[in-house]
Parts: sequence; C-alpha cells; structure tokens
Amino acid sequence: MNPVSSASSLDPHRLKQDFPVLQQESHGRPLVYLDNANTSQKPQCVIDAVSNFYAHNNANIHRGVYDLSMRATQAHENARGTIAKFIGASRPEEIIFVRGTTEAINLVAQTFVRSRVGAGDEILVTAMEHHSNIVPWQILCEQTGAVLQVAPINDAGEVILDAYREKLSEKTKFVAMTHVSNALGTVNPIAQMIALAHEKNIPVLIDGAQAAPHLPINVSELGCDFYAVSSHKMFGPTGVGALYGRFDLLDSMPPYQGGGDMIRSVTFEHTTYNDVPYKFEAGTPHIAGAIGFAAAAQYIVDIGYDKLLAYEEMLLDYATQALTAIPEIRIIGTAAEKVSVLSFVVDGVHPHDVGTILDQKGIAIRTGHHCAQPIMDRYDIPATVRASFALYNTKEDVDALAESLKSVMEVFR
Repeated sequence: MNPVSSASSLDPHRLKQDFPVLQQESHGRPLVYLDNANTSQKPQCVIDAVSNFYAHNNANIHRGVYDLSMRATQAHENARGTIAKFIGASRPEEIIFVRGTTEAINLVAQTFVRSRVGAGDEILVTAMEHHSNIVPWQILCEQTGAVLQVAPINDAGEVILDAYREKLSEKTKFVAMTHVSNALGTVNPIAQMIALAHEKNIPVLIDGAQAAPHLPINVSELGCDFYAVSSHKMFGPTGVGALYGRFDLLDSMPPYQGGGDMIRSVTFEHTTYNDVPYKFEAGTPHIAGAIGFAAAAQYIVDIGYDKLLAYEEMLLDYATQALTAIPEIRIIGTAAEKVSVLSFVVDGVHPHDVGTILDQKGIAIRTGHHCAQPIMDRYDIPATVRASFALYNTKEDVDALAESLKSVMEVFR
C-alpha cells in the first residue's frame, strides 16, 4: 500500500501514524522526536519486513539447497537490487552490504586506498566531516606515512571551493567528503567537487549517511567512485548499510575480512576469493536488516522525493524563523543550501542543560559535539543543541520546541 494519499503534498500527520514509537508519551507529554540525524524512527512496514523474515523465511543464505534457504537468499539479493536502484547504481553487484557508513569508509580506506598511498601522499577531506570520515584516514596515515589535508569552511558552514581546488594536487591520492553535514545541515556541491577531483584523476568517496533520507541520490550521474549510506538514518534497521563502488574498482580490490561465503575455494596452502560483491561480505550477514533496509528505501520512494523535498524545505524555513525570533539563540551553520538540521547555542546556557529541560517537556533532541568535534573547534564552542527533522515532523513539533526554549530562558534568567 502506498504510504501517502493521492494529495499532491506530503501529510506529516498521516505519515506519523506509520511510526509506532511516535504514538507514545514522554514525561506525560506527546513525544516530539527531533534527533533524526542521530537515528530515524522505523515505520510499521519496515518492522513488518524484518518480523516477516524471522517468522517465515529465516535461514542462512548462499549455503543451502533447501527451500527456506533459497527463499532467504532470494530476499537478500532482492534487497541488494532495491538498494542499487535506490542510489542509481548500474548493477546490483556494485552494492556491498556493510554494518553502516562507518564500516564502508573503513573498508575503502583499508582495501582500495591503503595500497595506493605512501609517505608524503595526501588524502583530502573537508572541515565538516563526521568522525567516521576522519579517524579511518588518520589511522591510514599512521600506517602509510600519508598526510591528511583539510579543505576549510566559511562562517556559514560551506566548503570554500577555491581552497578545496587549491588543495587538489599531484600529491592528492584520494578525496573523502560528506554529502550533507550531520552537525550543520550543509549540502555540499558534490557534483562539482567530484568533477574537480576527477580532472586530476583523483578518486572520490562520498559519505551519504545524512543525505539519503532527504535527497535523491544517483551515483551514476554524480560519477563518484564510492558512496556510503546507513540504513538507520533512513528509517531502516540499525547495524546495516551499503557501500556503492564502481564495479571495476571493487573487482580490483582485495577482501576486507576473511571468513565464510567470501571464498570460492580454500586449502591450507591457498584461498581463492569469491566474486564481487560477495568477497567483501564475510560471514553471515544481517539478512533481516538488509530486507528491512530495502523496505525503508521503498518507503521513501513511494512517498516521493519531490514531496519530501518541498515539505522539509518548508519545515526547515519555519523552524529557522521560529528559533531566530528568540534573541538568546544563535544558529550555527547558515549555509545557503541546507537540509533538515538546526544547530544552535543558547546564550548563557550549556547545551546539555537545554537538552535536559527539553526532555522534561517530551522533546528528544541531541546535544554535544555530534561526532564532529573539529566543527565545534571551528566555531570556538564546546557543543550545540541540534534539532534534526524528518518527514514525520510537523509545525506543531517546531512550535513545541520554540515554546520549550522560551521556558529554558525563564529558568536561567
């Protein structure tokens, strides 16, 4: 069943009914969930997909000739095909199931990039990266003697393109950057940034964890070499995600882990590895998670990114105006192109105190450095309060947030 009505605009009140967890109260008040950049809630169709697998089709995949195993295998491979279509891959084999974006980045760092860099070579990231797109490269630099370079951002939270272009040099062997900043909501001009890197034959990985719930993705049109997404950010289960890689690159890469199912033959003297993508999927995968992941992707497709984009743009504008109207609030990150995130500080009040008071009013919101400490350093602040929105959030949620923030002012006045 299509999760939306035939109306031309998205109805968040209707969609909220698809999410069981949102029907509860918190501290005696209706739950207002505004921590979607951390993890999103799960619609009933995703819960049902996972439950149905365990209730009716649970068996290991690629290992059995009996009916149950073959059904499980088919469901898992169908999920791969759904995710391939969702992000515009040219073939299902270009999708590797991983635990999430973090594992995807580590996989690329240790298989593709490690063999291509040495002492003095450079890996380029931006100043707005999540820790998961910083630390793996630091580890790689320690292993190889390579150097991590950083493209700076301006006060609005946008990559300075001229500086990024200047950082691309003969020493640059790889670029890894976020599509959407989890801490600021900035949407990077990744098509342009990919093209600039490719002009110098530098391969590019895109961290798409924050983009997938909000923006249509077509890796074939973008021309990126790798693209990573996490299921739990886009209404799917935790502990599963996908790495897209160009088939020729994946085919040239060594395995990331050894174990069952990633082999063709094994003797004590020699092992022959399986084909792409299976050589990167050692051991029993999160089968139910992949199936739920595909159900989540289909849920977004059924809603339609056209409706989603229009609604979320309106909601972000509404929330920005509501918070800007409170004199004690300063928004961190004011990029011209943003989605779904409002990070802010409250004059004279620590973000953790803000979060504690909001929690007592039934509002779930993130406070801290959001696994992006270099961004906090860039703005010379220890942390922010972050409201992050999803398709089921409403103007009423924003109003509750704004009113509760006024109560914070009263407590600390």
